[in-house]
Amino acid sequence: MSEFITGLTRGGQTWTPKFVESIDKTACIGCGRCFKVCGRGVLDMIGLTEDGDIVDAFDDEAEKKIMTVKGPENCIGCESCSKVCSKNCITHRAIAA
Repeated sequence: MSEFITGLTRGGQTWTPKFVESIDKTACIGCGRCFKVCGRGVLDMIGLTEDGDIVDAFDDEAEKKIMTVKGPENCIGCESCSKVCSKNCITHRAIAA
């Protein structure tokens, strides 16, 4: 049985952070709510062409905008991004210590 990374809340309760792992590109609508709530630079918006190629989100060729995990190493495991996601497309997981 592996133990997970844990922390303490201000009140002294044990807390297990769950770090962002992936975003379901088929479910994401690119609303940017998760980007706005995360101040750690974990997420970024990208554009997808009709053929599925990745381009700048504001490129004229972008048919769809979606979020992507840009800096997973910056995630603190608060899960705020999932809490504001109306499409439930963000996956998190606890990490073994």
